Amino acid sequence: MSGYDVLLGSRSRRRAEEICKALLDRWPERGLSITPADNDAAADGDVVVVATPWDAAAPTVASVASRLAGKVVISMANALARVGDEFIPLVPPRGSIAAGVQHAAPECLVAAALHHLPAKDLGDLDHEMHADVLVCSDHPVALSATSAIIDRVPGLRAVDAGLLSSALAIEALTPVLLQVNRRYRTRASIRLTNLDRS
Repeated sequence: MSGYDVLLGSRSRRRAEEICKALLDRWPERGLSITPADNDAAADGDVVVVATPWDAAAPTVASVASRLAGKVVISMANALARVGDEFIPLVPPRGSIAAGVQHAAPECLVAAALHHLPAKDLGDLDHEMHADVLVCSDHPVALSATSAIIDRVPGLRAVDAGLLSSALAIEALTPVLLQVNRRYRTRASIRLTNLDRS
């Protein structure tokens, strides 16, 4: 994704440095522009992606809320639990993780997106994904910026899924996809038919 500077935030700068080194070593020919950072420095990015475990998303955002005012914040966490062989959705206190993130930093511009993409595939620059990515936000600027980033990834297509209130349904669908992928031993993704965005 040339044209974007990426900050990898972590509680531990050392861990962030290890991640950056691994990415640069794996794809030296791509000229990646990545910088290790802690959460404070990551919050200085133009667009901030919250990719924490679901129960850490709101507290992490709250810890840097003053630095996120007016910025696009992409929430991609899903609240789910494994019970036996099944995955079940959990309903957070605010209804969705994205709503909790918006509440934790009320002056930022939250977009919910990227919930249905397998993390392993999303992190593999050599693997082209073929999926629609549902994006919802109460802020047109966040919807537009998030969609533009998604549309730059080969094989992905951003789809406007409405306001942030849709995040509950989007996040809760993830356990269903996990079940399908587990049963059919695949990595199925969402593709919407008869959708003309021209």
